[in-house]
Amino acid sequence: MYLTVKLESHQKLQSLGAAGAAGRGAARRAASARGLILRTESQGAGPGPAGDSGEMAAPLRAAKQALRAELKRRLRGLSEAEKQRQSRLLSRKVIGHSKYQESQRIAVFLSMQDEIETEEIIKDIFQRGKECFIPRYKPQSSHMDMVKLTSAEEICSLPLTSWNIHQPCDNDVREEALSVGGLDLILMPGLGFDKSGNRLGRGKGYYDTYLERCMHHPKGKPYTIALAFKEQICDSVPVAENDIQIDEILYEDS
Repeated sequence: MYLTVKLESHQKLQSLGAAGAAGRGAARRAASARGLILRTESQGAGPGPAGDSGEMAAPLRAAKQALRAELKRRLRGLSEAEKQRQSRLLSRKVIGHSKYQESQRIAVFLSMQDEIETEEIIKDIFQRGKECFIPRYKPQSSHMDMVKLTSAEEICSLPLTSWNIHQPCDNDVREEALSVGGLDLILMPGLGFDKSGNRLGRGKGYYDTYLERCMHHPKGKPYTIALAFKEQICDSVPVAENDIQIDEILYEDS
């Protein structure tokens, strides 16, 4: 049995127009009233996401660090067999999802040891004739591109990063999703999630920065689905004003 958390934020984030900005502002004010948002102390900081930088308010940074430590502890307690079991269940759930089936250009993460395994999803993308894009992270920054993958089989031949993730090297010229047709769907990783659509990443700001770029693309923001182990679901995730909510979370209902 599954619990799918569907969120109402996708249409509000389709553009950067006045109505969208007003909607986001109202949502943020409501979240702030519930104590879910902690504001940064620096008034001179630029608007772009910057991960957990020195500009972040100390209480927010501490809350995120404490939650990351707790989530990593939970994930270390998962056996390989249990991670594979939940990954297989979520792969089937994604493949049967209406948003996945109607999407042609899909970005998907290549999994780390403590993330849902996406190998079966990637294979299915190619079997259905869809286009697959994977992250290329730029070290020492919050910049990430989604670059085109030519086949599921080529993943093993790609260089490994310091995080033990395969990705094309910088001089490997590939189509970047936003340079042409944009994206229809992004399947997202993370360390923790809550039922309001807040996501806790690893502190680099890669996905928040990329989603901001998507909003400036003529196609607008793609639909976002996070894939999580049930152990990654939290009562609430502390967020800053530049943290972007995701549209839907998939995980197994215990």
